[in-house]
Amino acid sequence: MPPILDNKNPNAASIFQPAALLREARRQKSLGVVEVPRMCILDPDGDIVRRLRRAGDARRFEGWPCYHSELDQFTLAGQTVGIVGCAVGAPFAVLIAEQLLACGCRFLLSLTSAGQIVPAARPPYFVIIDRALRDEGTSYHYAAPSDYAEADARLVEMAREALRDKTIPCMVGASWTTDAPFRETAEAVAAARSKGVLAVEMEAAALYAFARATGMNVLCLAAITNVMGQIENDFEKGDLDGAAAALALLEAIAFRAAARFC
Repeated sequence: MPPILDNKNPNAASIFQPAALLREARRQKSLGVVEVPRMCILDPDGDIVRRLRRAGDARRFEGWPCYHSELDQFTLAGQTVGIVGCAVGAPFAVLIAEQLLACGCRFLLSLTSAGQIVPAARPPYFVIIDRALRDEGTSYHYAAPSDYAEADARLVEMAREALRDKTIPCMVGASWTTDAPFRETAEAVAAARSKGVLAVEMEAAALYAFARATGMNVLCLAAITNVMGQIENDFEKGDLDGAAAALALLEAIAFRAAARFC
């Protein structure tokens, strides 16, 4: 049995808890215990955070004790929400998610750029990820082996309803989560396409496994922006590096989610 599957019991408690890390970070940084906004966003590309900062719409959350990231807050759909930029990849995304949960976050949205697998539309467009193919390592620490990590169907439906009457190009479907973006071989892409997978990204499978294990509400979204650099002028995200469309998408979902989580 390979080490990634050996000695894994998702039901066993970890001896290292996020609360312990946060306790020591607060001690070393002389920070008090304050809760983060109940709704937070992971922005792996960092485009949204940079746009908000340039516009003066985001302010730093000074009580965030994490060693590895900065938490900003801004107003979205009439609510104060938190946002962490550049949390790229499954391990980092779940590291941040664990600490956000321990600090009071109850609904986490992740919006990452992704490569197109099934050519369902012309990029850029969005996918609400309803399940993610587990081709990464982090999820195996949170859930028994399986092909996919599943989203909470209620959250997927909530997002679908929130976007039903919007002009934002969006669909629901599966993604492929990988730890090795520069090992997306022709064979691997063809295999994902044969399964009807719409996109390839780096966080969703781990975040969904974490959500199931901890009870946190997590929804992952993908902005399909590229075809893995196979053509020139790829990776075009749209207006303001895609931040304008991304914020419109997030606002629609946040408005619907506010009554439930905030």
